[in-house]
Amino acid sequence: MMTKRHRIGRQQQGITLLGLLFWAIVVGFIALLTIRVLPTLNEFFTIQKSVNKVAQEGGDTVPQIRAAFEKQRDIEYSIQSITSKDLDITKENDRIVVRFAYDKEIELMAPVFLLIKYEGRSR
Repeated sequence: MMTKRHRIGRQQQGITLLGLLFWAIVVGFIALLTIRVLPTLNEFFTIQKSVNKVAQEGGDTVPQIRAAFEKQRDIEYSIQSITSKDLDITKENDRIVVRFAYDKEIELMAPVFLLIKYEGRSR
């Protein structure tokens, strides 16, 4: 049998029900953000890859580069946010540079939205 002195020295350890609920909400919110944001990141990296490809191999004129991007867009089904009209095509030091920028609005829970501004350029 435990004496009174031993019982006072032992404290319970662990997590309370409210603590568990709090951490479940935090983990759930992070999972929701991840599930909603990852597809937009995938689209951005696909656009970046396509822009790099058309800047190097797309042609010498603006219409040729726009046409090459549209072909690339037809191949890459995940590009939905921009079209060839949204590209800013310039020439710097005898090199073609293609820039793009767009906003992506993600609904987390109505009426809460997350706005992500993507921008990039060819290398």
